[in-house]
Formats: sequence, C-alpha cells, structure tokens
Amino acid sequence: MADRDRERDRQQLQLHPQQQQYRYEGGLKNILPQKGPSASQIVAIVTLLPVSGTLLALAGITLAGSLIGLAFATPVFLIFSPVLVPAAILIAGAVTAFLTSGAFGLTGLSSLSWVLNSFRQATGRDPQDYAKRRVQEATAQVGEKTRQVGETIKAKGQEGVGREGRESGAAVGAPAGRPA
Repeated sequence: MADRDRERDRQQLQLHPQQQQYRYEGGLKNILPQKGPSASQIVAIVTLLPVSGTLLALAGITLAGSLIGLAFATPVFLIFSPVLVPAAILIAGAVTAFLTSGAFGLTGLSSLSWVLNSFRQATGRDPQDYAKRRVQEATAQVGEKTRQVGETIKAKGQEGVGREGRESGAAVGAPAGRPA
C-alpha cells in the first residue's frame, strides 16, 4: 500500500514538472530591488511630500473650520427656522418648477421633431415644402387682388375725371379752371 502511495506521488510530481517551489532564504537583499530608485523618482518623492503634506494640512484646517462654523450656526438656524424652512421650500419649489418647465419644453420639441420625421418618412414629402408652397400661393393671390384693386381705383378715377370734365365743359386732361 505504501508502494502505491509513493508511485502515485511520483506520478503527480512528474505530471507537474513546471511547478517550482520557492523558498524564502531570508535577508533584506531579497525584499528590496537589486538596484536603487532612479534620480527622477527621488526628485518626484522629495517634491510630492511637501505638496501632499500641505494639502493634507489644509484639508484638516478646512474640516476644523467647518465644524466650528456649524457649531456657531446651529443656534442661528434653530432661531430663524420659522423663516428659513419656508424660504428653502419656496426656493426648492422654484428650482423644481424651472427644471420641470425645461424638461417639458425639451420633451415637446423632441416629440414635434419625431412627428415631423415620421411624417417625412411616411409620405416622402416635407411639410415645410407644403407650407412654403401655400405661402407662395397666398402671396400670388394677394398680389393679384392688389393689382385688380389698383386697376379698379384707376378706372374709377378716370371715370370720375371724365364725368367732371363733361359736367364743367372742360376737356379731359386740361387744367381745372381754364377752358379748353
């Protein structure tokens, strides 16, 4: 039985020959890299240590100042809360209404754009071309009507001048007050 276990262990060792066992031989040389840090790494560390220390100190000072300010402001908030709470609610409501209005406007514009694109794809026509054509037709009708009214006014004017000339005995086109 012991022979079988030895044989099995030997087969397992032969099956995995690439596995190597590393031993810790101790000493500081094996932990540290073989060569030291480069000059640029040393300069970077020497430069970053004071900068990071200064920033950390400023963060601590800011935190302490915030806590002291909160300690002094808390009684003021409690005294003025009957005014501050409704004011905060009013401001929050106004901001919410403004943002909601903008969201509804954007939704409306995007919906209108979607409908126009759907119409274009379904009919193969552009609704703007239809509107332009209708405006051109209306402009042409207005121009025609204006020309007709102008001709009517001109005809009535000539008719009125002709009637006055016959009534007064003067020739058409002659200055008023002089006989022809």
